[in-house]
Amino acid sequence: MIHSLFLVNSSGDIFLEKHWKSVVSRSVCDYFFEAQERATEPENVPPVIPTPHHYLISVLRHRIYFVAVIQSEVPPLFVIEFLHRVVDTFQDYFGVCTEAAIKDNVVVVYELLEEMLDNGFPLATESNILKELIKPPTILRTMVNTITGSTNVGEQLPTGQLSVVPWRRTGVKYTNNEAYFDVVEEIDVIIDKSGSTITAEIQGVIDACVKLTGMPDLTLSFMNPRLLDDVSFHPCVRFKRWEAERILSFIPPDGNFRLLSYHVSSQNLVAIPVYVKHNITFREGSSQGRFDLTLGPKQTMGKGVEAVLVSSQLPRGVLNANLSASQGTYTFDPVTKMLTWDVGKINPQKLPSLKGSMSLQAGASKPDENPSINIQFKIQQMAISGLKVNRLDMYGEKYKPFKGIKYMTKAGKFQVRT
Repeated sequence: MIHSLFLVNSSGDIFLEKHWKSVVSRSVCDYFFEAQERATEPENVPPVIPTPHHYLISVLRHRIYFVAVIQSEVPPLFVIEFLHRVVDTFQDYFGVCTEAAIKDNVVVVYELLEEMLDNGFPLATESNILKELIKPPTILRTMVNTITGSTNVGEQLPTGQLSVVPWRRTGVKYTNNEAYFDVVEEIDVIIDKSGSTITAEIQGVIDACVKLTGMPDLTLSFMNPRLLDDVSFHPCVRFKRWEAERILSFIPPDGNFRLLSYHVSSQNLVAIPVYVKHNITFREGSSQGRFDLTLGPKQTMGKGVEAVLVSSQLPRGVLNANLSASQGTYTFDPVTKMLTWDVGKINPQKLPSLKGSMSLQAGASKPDENPSINIQFKIQQMAISGLKVNRLDMYGEKYKPFKGIKYMTKAGKFQVRT
C-alpha cells in the first residue's frame, strides 16, 4: 500500500525518508513542490496529487508535510488517517512533533515507522502496544543506549497484541485511579456585512486521559446525544450500543487517547459566541480611511471570552494605520499590510474597541473590497453546541475512580466580512 514516506519542512527540504517495499526516488516529490508553489497558503496544497506512476498523499501538521507515496489506488482517507496517527505517535513519544525533535530521536522514529507499517500495511498503531514494543526515549535510557550500544526495542511481545482488546495492555496498576474527559469544540463561521450568518459549523472532539487499574468497562452518556452527527469513534467504542441507545460503552486504552470526534453542521444549532460591530470605509479620491471595530460576547451563558486575537489583511494601498485600542495592543505591518489586535479577555461591562484612521497612497484609487476580519478566542467550561455529559459509570472493577469533565470552545476559521 504505502511504498515510501517523506517528511518535508517549511523550507521545502526533505529531512527524513522511509521506504518499505522499494526505494522511491526523491525526485517524485518534485510534483509535490510544484503544487506547493501554486498554493497561496501552506494548508492549500492538494492532499492527493496524481503523478504518472504514483499518487502523493500528504498532511500538514506542525509546519511539516508528511508525504506518503502510493503506487496503486487506495482509499485516500485511509492513508491520511494513518499519517495523522504517525504524527500523534511522535507527539506522544517526544512531547512535540517538530523537525528538531524528529532529528534528535531519529533512531526511535525509524523503529516506530518499522513497527507501525509492515510491508506497506498498517500493523501496530496503538500507543499502548508501541510503548511496549519500543520504549519512549528518556535522558537516562539514551545515555545507557549510547554506552552499551543497545536499542529501545523491548525484549517481549506486547501482551495486548493477541487479546480481544489490543488497545489496552494487561496488568495495569495505579495507586490513584482517575479518568478525565475534555470536550473541545472548534467553531467555524462566516458572517456577512449585515451580520447574517452565511455558514456555521462545529468540529468537536472528546479527548480522554484514563489511568485505571485492571480492565475497567466504562459507559458515558450525554444529556442530548442527538446533537451529534458524523461521529468518528476510537476502535474501543461498541458501535452497536451507540446506535441502539446513544451511549458510549468501551474498555478504554491506558493513558491519553481520542474517544470520538464529531460534527454539528445544522446552522440553527450553532450559537455565535462573539459579535462584531464594524465600520471600515475608504473614500474615493481621499488619502484617508476610517477603521472602527468593537467586539462583544453573545450567547456565552455567562462564561468569559478570553485569549481574543483579531487580525485583518488590509488593502495594499494602506500605508499606515493610526489607531487607538481601548484594551490590549495592536500592531500593523506596513510590508504585509497585516493588522493584528491582541485583545485578551473581553469585559462585558466595557467592550473593547479599536478606532482610528488609515493613511492611503496619494492618488491611489479606492480599494475594490473591504478587508475581512478573522477572530481567535477561547471560552472555558462551555461547549457551544450545548453538548453535556450526563454521567460516567464503571463496571468490572470494585474501586471508585476519580472522574472529571472539562469543556472548552475555541474559534476555528471565524471570519467577519465587512
